[in-house]
Amino acid sequence: MEWFTAPGYGLARLVFQKGLAALYLVAFLCAARQFRALVGARGMLPVPAFTARVPFRRAPSLFHAYYSDGFFAGVAWTGCAVAAALLAGADGLLPLWGAMLLWALPWALYLSVVNTGGVWYGFGWETLLLETGFLAIWLGNDRVGPPVLVLFLLRWLLFRLEFGAGLIKIRGDECWRRLTCLEHHHETQPMPGPLSWFFHRLPRPLHRVEAAANHVTQLAVPFLLFTPQPVASLAAAVMIVTQLWLVLSGNFSWLNHLTVVIALSALDFTPYTRAHRASGAAPLWYEVLVIAVTAVLVVLSLGPVRNLLSRRQLMNSSFEPLRLVNTYGAFGTVSRMRFEVVVEGTADERPRADGDWRAYEFRGKPGDPRRWPRQFAPYHLRLDWMMWFAALSPAYARSWFTPFVERLLEGDRDTLRLLRSSPFPPGSPPRHVRARLFRYRFTTPAELRATGACWERTFVRDYLAPTRLEGAPSGAPTP
Repeated sequence: MEWFTAPGYGLARLVFQKGLAALYLVAFLCAARQFRALVGARGMLPVPAFTARVPFRRAPSLFHAYYSDGFFAGVAWTGCAVAAALLAGADGLLPLWGAMLLWALPWALYLSVVNTGGVWYGFGWETLLLETGFLAIWLGNDRVGPPVLVLFLLRWLLFRLEFGAGLIKIRGDECWRRLTCLEHHHETQPMPGPLSWFFHRLPRPLHRVEAAANHVTQLAVPFLLFTPQPVASLAAAVMIVTQLWLVLSGNFSWLNHLTVVIALSALDFTPYTRAHRASGAAPLWYEVLVIAVTAVLVVLSLGPVRNLLSRRQLMNSSFEPLRLVNTYGAFGTVSRMRFEVVVEGTADERPRADGDWRAYEFRGKPGDPRRWPRQFAPYHLRLDWMMWFAALSPAYARSWFTPFVERLLEGDRDTLRLLRSSPFPPGSPPRHVRARLFRYRFTTPAELRATGACWERTFVRDYLAPTRLEGAPSGAPTP
């Protein structure tokens, strides 16, 4: 069928696939380096406990059949190796069916990780990576032109991603309708980046321009993705520029990077595709498979569409266990004040309020007011992100915060590796750990010059009373 492929999009496919492979590599690297403390056999929320509670049909995963820390590490590092091979172009060396199987492997492996990762993998960019990765299976390699239907499905994904995020804002916090949310967001976002202080200090009229531009990009521009070229390319380019602005303003894991990668698939590179045109027609079995998969995904899109039209719109939700078609959204509400949980330990036998309490420093979340935020995205610091949620409400930390404190009291090496620094030497953990809640705000330019600190913090209340391992209550976060 002549209509089935779009040979002029060969370069767009190549750029998309390279970007996706790079982000797969980052995602599997995050899993390999962080899993033991988070979901390992002795982790805060162990995979075996999850698989014992949740059946395979609700969360398909290799780990329902077998789990060990070594096996999880093997899955994660295998994912890294496959992603690196795809990045190097291994799919182009295989026949069409082999390339499809190679792209299916990281999707299946990462699905196993996400489906058993619990709250640590409950972020929207996890399902976004899975949905994008599933579509990549059917894009083929240089032996065929990119299928028109899969290119359409990628635009449909980009539409839902942007339009859903726009709707959740308009329906949510009134500051989005008043164009004032960005007077707060750069300061209160989950993990500020090295430029966030400067973004926060932009003049208020520019913050209003930022908010208005966000609404245009998310509520109007997505419809242009389904118009003829070059308008569709222009729409995708606007989205790419907006996402790069967000990359500069904060750390949002690979959300913005993956959105850019998806948008690249909508760009018309026809003037530059001579060297990247596919060399052969699509075989019949491939056409039948792509048409069948497209039909299934169209049917599965009914749930996300109903969600978009609902006044009770859900953010970042899946409607089936394979996470093939999902709903997205972020920052339906924007915090006006930033709160941080500061975790401290002491070696004193009897904990006193004025005792020798020493703070644990996290890699990304604010702690020491003099420490300037760093750039981590697209790498994802899962514990740091969950600490932001814990500061919003202890309910977000109910399942994992007490195990986290227990591992600090044990001096657990895997847990300490998640932190930037521990105030206690290896093998000498604290006798007691406590947590306190502070309000943080960015300093003014004058305060920054005078103190060298980018943050100013004020004590709010105790979050966790001094806790020890033996003979004392484990201590839950105070409401």
